[in-house]
Order: sequence, then structure tokens, then C-alpha cells
Amino acid sequence: MDMRILVVSDTHRDFFSLRQAILQQPKAEVVLHLGDGEEEIMEMKQQFPERMIVSVRGNCDWGSTLPSTEELCLEGKRIFMTHGHLYQVKMGYYSIYCAARERKADILLFGHTHVPMQDYEDGLYVLNPGSLHGYNASYGIIDITPAGIMTNLLTFR
Repeated sequence: MDMRILVVSDTHRDFFSLRQAILQQPKAEVVLHLGDGEEEIMEMKQQFPERMIVSVRGNCDWGSTLPSTEELCLEGKRIFMTHGHLYQVKMGYYSIYCAARERKADILLFGHTHVPMQDYEDGLYVLNPGSLHGYNASYGIIDITPAGIMTNLLTFR
């Protein structure tokens, strides 16, 4: 069974871009939002009730009741997702990689830096989709298949 996951972050009230990214990925039954976009996510949950949409709180989601971290198991793979600011990801990735490993995650997802990156280190897939808002907007895709895990970064147009 194949599963496609759309990974977005830092939409910063850009309802249009988030909606377009979801429409561009009709095969993605799961949408993971990595923070700084709570209002848009609440709107998308109403517009796309058939999708599983999960979000965490970002540093700009003031007054949010969303959790700061989320752990999911999809297709037998453990996913650890967080915005990244609580792990000081703008200073480096060591503490967030450790947090993912402590949770025995297969996939680590974070945002906050607005800089897309993907990595694979010793069994851990890492994806930061960048920011879906503004110039150089981007998002990520994860495909979980019987053959393994594929992460991809896409420029948003």
C-alpha cells in the first residue's frame, strides 16, 4: 500500500497557497502542517474533510491550543513533527535529531527556518519543507511504499 503525505510549514495566513498546494497533490490523503498557520489549517479542515490534516503550533501561532509536537504512526512508520523553534533549529540540528531518535522516529519533520532541506542519517529521514508563503515558496512530499520512504521538495507555483 502506498501513502503520499503533503508536508507544509510557515504559511503565515496565506490561505490561497495552502489551498493550492493541497489541490496540486490530490493523491496526498494526509496533510501535515508544521506550524505558523493555525487559522489556515482550521479552514482547510473544513474545505477538505476527506483528508487527514494534522498540525502543530509554531512560534507565531499565539494563543494556540495545538500541541508543540506530534507523533504519528502511518503505514508502520513513526513520524515526529514539530515547528522547530523549541529545538533552536536556526542554530543547528543536533538537539532536534536527538529528540527524533529518543522517540524512535523513522521520519523527522520540522519548519521554522523557511529554508527547505532534506537529509537521511542512519535510518532517520529528515524533511523541512521550507515556507509555503512568499518568494521561493516550497513544500514537501513523503511517499511511504513497500520499497521504502521517499522524501521530495517541490517549489510552489
